[in-house]
Amino acid sequence: MRAPATWITAAIAVAASWSSCCCWARVVHVSWDIGYVSVNRDGYATRRAIGVNGALPIPALHVSAGDTIALHVRNSLDQPTAVHFHGLFQNGTAYGDGAGMTTQCGIPPGGSYTYVAATGRQTGTFWVHGHFHDQNADGLRAPLVIHEAAPPADYDAEYLFSLEDWYDQPFADRMRVVLDPRGKFPPDPSFPYGLVNGYNGNETQPIRFEPGRRYRIRVVNMSLTEWFRFSLPGHRLRVIEADGVRAQPCDVDALDLGPAQRYSAIVQAHDSVAANYIYNATLYANFVPRVAGMNPRVYLGSVEYAADAPTYVPPPPASDAALQLPDDSAMQALDGEPLLEPVDARISLLATSHKYADGTTRALFEGLAPFNTSVPAVPALFTAASVGELALDPAVYGPQACAHVLRHLDVVEIEVRNPTDIDHPFHMHGHTFQIVEYGPSSAGGGQNATAAARIPLRRTSRIPMRRDTLVVRTGEYVRIRFRADNPGVWLFHCHMDVHFALGLAITLVEAPDVLQQRMVIPQELVNMCLAQDGLHASGNAAGNAGLDMSGILPPPA
Repeated sequence: MRAPATWITAAIAVAASWSSCCCWARVVHVSWDIGYVSVNRDGYATRRAIGVNGALPIPALHVSAGDTIALHVRNSLDQPTAVHFHGLFQNGTAYGDGAGMTTQCGIPPGGSYTYVAATGRQTGTFWVHGHFHDQNADGLRAPLVIHEAAPPADYDAEYLFSLEDWYDQPFADRMRVVLDPRGKFPPDPSFPYGLVNGYNGNETQPIRFEPGRRYRIRVVNMSLTEWFRFSLPGHRLRVIEADGVRAQPCDVDALDLGPAQRYSAIVQAHDSVAANYIYNATLYANFVPRVAGMNPRVYLGSVEYAADAPTYVPPPPASDAALQLPDDSAMQALDGEPLLEPVDARISLLATSHKYADGTTRALFEGLAPFNTSVPAVPALFTAASVGELALDPAVYGPQACAHVLRHLDVVEIEVRNPTDIDHPFHMHGHTFQIVEYGPSSAGGGQNATAAARIPLRRTSRIPMRRDTLVVRTGEYVRIRFRADNPGVWLFHCHMDVHFALGLAITLVEAPDVLQQRMVIPQELVNMCLAQDGLHASGNAAGNAGLDMSGILPPPA
């Protein structure tokens, strides 16, 4: 099941070079046999899903600052798989990012591979999930916590809440409905159930508070489509982390998390044991109709001070507007990193959709093809590493990659405009980004212009917050910045799995000339490609020389 010892030793040596700040760093070995399971997670329906070692949910991974994770994967599915460490930078090891057909060919059925992921200087709350055939949506996901040697705040204990939406059918079945040219688009809404720590959110065990103690509450939204709002009514939450980035503390009433977002907050327990309280995890989506008991779905758990105490349920707020929520534009990174400037390169993206001649509707950025609707024969990273100077030409990655080539150490600003009627959570691999500005974007007119008129202009301070996933609301634009200091090939995509599958993504090809000098793709990954029919480990997206793309299907027309 494990990769050859020579490859593991070499990979751990590379990882250790990025973790040298922590002399106590360990190598943490984890074994995942990824296969199908039959489960009833929501208490309503049994369905086929994807689990690990014959079980679902998958246990959370806990490591310490500076540790290296050796994740030994065996693929017992009937299709390729790949695993992504969401939020880890993979400095110098972009081939370990786990983005199928972007940074690697999938692990074939019956095959094995060991991911070696250095945590380096990163700490906080992350997660691990499938990144091939949207296997994340069918259960292949688990929280990852990197514990600090010196925590960013004083607290006595912590609780982890992993939140998920859960549908009653496999993702592939849902996508067949979405892509059916005879059906309507979008299809009639479906209403998933909410899971808290792997099971029906109303059937969880109490969390226990002791008077006067302080607790760190970690919350991870591992949903494929919907949002969660998390609160402990009767308690304030002091946010200290977002997406693995330490934040200047800020007090809020509740946490609002789009798919893939994470927070840590400190909660001060009351001094009395006279009453117990609740926690509230509300699953909701603004893009489907509000139906009582279905959208939103409210899940309540117990915050227990004393087993025999009555439960106090504070009255709900008068409106959502009365709740104080984290504001990315007002938050500041604790390390004080100033706003990156001047800007060297700009990318402007407009989220949209288009109906094609075959009757299907795809999501995409205007002016680009839908991402990977035609599957390349070579992962983009392998192309970047193998074609010499041609790697600087975006065309070599094929139209399906929607590639943008970045120069080493440039400050890059991306503007994303969302004139659609759906909020989008966008995630960047390989980096965190500074959040520079939110504002109204009336592109598209009609309903979206009306929404845009209600959106204020919000500019960040000179010390902006950083994170790896942010939500762009309907009628809104956002500007983000990052420095291209991590040579590799990184996705920037909507983290609603349906939208990613429909093509709402681009590829950031970062400093391919530097990558060619510094990075050697492990031979085991090369062999993995060569062993699968129709795949190659070098050349352009089609496996050919130059810009000859014969052999792969063109994007839809």
